Amino acid sequence: MERLWGLLQRAQRLSPRLSQTIYRRVEGTQQGRLEEEEEDGEEGAEPQAHFCHMELRGPEPLGSRPGRQNLGLWAAAGRRATPCLVLTALLIFTVAFLLGYVAFRGSCQVCGDDVLVLNEDMNYELGPDSHQGMLYWSDLQAMFLRLLGEGSLEDAIKQTSLRKRVAGSAGMAALSQDIRVALSSQKLDHVWTDTHYVGLQFPDPAHPNTLHWVDATGGPGEQLPLEDPDVYCPYSATGNATGELVYAHYGRPEDLQDLRARGVEPAGRLLLVRLGVISFAQKVASAQDFGARGVLIYPDPADFSQDPHKLPLSSHRAVFGHVHLGTGDPYTPGFPSFNQTQFPPVQSSGLPSIPAQPISADIATLLLRRLEGPVVPQEWQGSLPVSPYHLGPGPGLHLGVNNHRASTPISNIFGCIEGRSEPDHYVVIGAQRDAWGPGAAKSAVGTAILLELVRTFSSMVSNGFRPRRSLLFISWDGGDFGSVGSTEWLEGYLSVLHLKAVVYVSLDNAVLGDDKFHAKTSPLLISLIESILKQVDSPNRSGQTLYEQVVFNNRSWDAEVIQPLPMDSSAYSFTAFAGVPAVEFSFMEDGTPYPFLHTKDDTYENLHKVLRGRLPAVAQAVAQLAGQLLIRLSHDHLLPLDFGGYGDVVLRHIGSLNEFSGDLKARGLTLQWVYSARGDYIRAAEKLRKEIYSSEESDERLMRMYNVRMMRVEFYFLSQYVSPADSPFRHIFLGRGDHTLGALLDHVRLLRSGSGAPGAASSGVAPGLGFQESRFRRQLALLTWTLQGAANALSGDVWNIDNNF
Repeated sequence: MERLWGLLQRAQRLSPRLSQTIYRRVEGTQQGRLEEEEEDGEEGAEPQAHFCHMELRGPEPLGSRPGRQNLGLWAAAGRRATPCLVLTALLIFTVAFLLGYVAFRGSCQVCGDDVLVLNEDMNYELGPDSHQGMLYWSDLQAMFLRLLGEGSLEDAIKQTSLRKRVAGSAGMAALSQDIRVALSSQKLDHVWTDTHYVGLQFPDPAHPNTLHWVDATGGPGEQLPLEDPDVYCPYSATGNATGELVYAHYGRPEDLQDLRARGVEPAGRLLLVRLGVISFAQKVASAQDFGARGVLIYPDPADFSQDPHKLPLSSHRAVFGHVHLGTGDPYTPGFPSFNQTQFPPVQSSGLPSIPAQPISADIATLLLRRLEGPVVPQEWQGSLPVSPYHLGPGPGLHLGVNNHRASTPISNIFGCIEGRSEPDHYVVIGAQRDAWGPGAAKSAVGTAILLELVRTFSSMVSNGFRPRRSLLFISWDGGDFGSVGSTEWLEGYLSVLHLKAVVYVSLDNAVLGDDKFHAKTSPLLISLIESILKQVDSPNRSGQTLYEQVVFNNRSWDAEVIQPLPMDSSAYSFTAFAGVPAVEFSFMEDGTPYPFLHTKDDTYENLHKVLRGRLPAVAQAVAQLAGQLLIRLSHDHLLPLDFGGYGDVVLRHIGSLNEFSGDLKARGLTLQWVYSARGDYIRAAEKLRKEIYSSEESDERLMRMYNVRMMRVEFYFLSQYVSPADSPFRHIFLGRGDHTLGALLDHVRLLRSGSGAPGAASSGVAPGLGFQESRFRRQLALLTWTLQGAANALSGDVWNIDNNF
């Protein structure tokens, strides 16, 4: 009994007293500090909750207070209650875990379909100098829309379109200075200019280009007046070309193939082709590949609106367009043109060796009336007063092109808002500044929106906004000559930009109408664009969002809206050359293109009339779309890039090879390795998605690691096995050259069609050669290992890669 009593007394001495912990605010220099106090529990008292940092103190030493006579009873009660307390603790822990899991699942941005809409409750921290509270997505959105509405886009568009601003001109120099001053007046961290000395081509006023009929002796006869001698094709081959005339529809490879199949040979002749469908450069490249001696390009009224209430293009207007099948300065391919640096005398393989000249619809009518030969197919018939069109050949023509090359300084202007957490990652937005004519739609709209976004984001910074990543605003020069300014900048900083540039947003050609909306973009951005479209009001349908407008007649919104980046897009080089995901937005007329683009009629007044007075509303919608895209890209903790989207692209493109598997198997060849690489990429994307899904967004180091892997996905699809100087567009899906999937498909098609595949010229493959097994094996190796490399890079560290080579 005495032994039992001794054990009980020992237990009383060791048992802790029961106390209740409450917190009181400590007055002093640090507001919000809480100090812990311990008081004996009072019945009915409840501790006050505070959501701020705490300063905790441990319990007081035993024996510091009297009143231990009841400790034995308390200890006994505690022992009896232990099982209940354990069960209660387990229940609380389980409920808390489930609640935390649900909350985390709701806030994860990369769950389910890889990219979800940003949680409305996600907070955005302010800078240390701000005196406001937390900013949420809705706060930032409201702030942006309020500040954007304080500007005047319409007046900026009008004033810019009135200024002469051909690249290299005095007018351009004055506009460049004004834009730099405008950027310097805003709250930007850096403003600077870089200058390139590039080779541009201009018409020779003393020796204008000419077009003559060929007389009986084979020499130049009666001259056909070129009504607009200032209109020309930059980078056309210079010299003379003589030959019979043939009508070749749009000048696509399939058109020339069809022409040849109808018994009309394009080789050795001049081709008359219509504007549209493909670029000027692609038309001339196709004609050259099929042996033509020269190209005349005209606008057919059938390709524009037939509505008598809409403005038509004048029949005596020709259309300007460069014919370099590439971007940048074609006389320093793959290298930047800084400081007049001397490079070896090389030139781009995309420069044509045959002359090209734009002509008006009136001149085309005179030519078509002289053509003989077979009648054109019904789908080739245009709307000129010639019925029916004939394929030719017709009388001989003599084309003389006397353009001259000039070393020209061009300047890009930059403004930057540095990011708070990831200043070394750039979200880039740019617009072309130069224009051959008035250029209201071509560059005045984009320049005005760019300046308005600079002003708006600068005001947001003054109101406490600070992006996580840097915002880089750029006004480009030399855009009308094939994105010369932007490409030279990419070439100068190529080794840096693929590590730092997150996305490029282009504002060029943004407003060409108001009926249809298109986004030419990378698969990485499709989900983000969809979510932003749901946040922007339609400019021409009251009460609807842009998303509701585009799906109104087509439930498959991406098939209606999303298009791949074409080579004549200013955003193309960012993706196909530098491996940076990019997007270019365009509002367009329903079914017909804006008729005045690249003409002297691209004026503010005509653009305003085409849009029926809705130009300010449509430009405002573009600014809202671009601005909200910039907020998401620059401030989300986790970049909203849908890296899994490329899995569908890979499946769709490589699936096109399946129909030829039997033909290849008969030759002892297989596509198994490229299929394996495709599977590895899809598994790597799914693995990364699961990693992100199960991670903590508050882990800054982990989020940055995931962001780096996602933002470089586009770069992974640049072939590492070809030279950027020899094959600048190394992207295997979007680029040009033997390393691309398009080139492989064109080559495999030769197994059935023989030589001269219709798509050969479009993917940089010369027609006229049959299927070659050695070339096929090399193409397959280039494609397979680029795709496999993308899968490996997406997997992360080398010890995480579980692919079996």
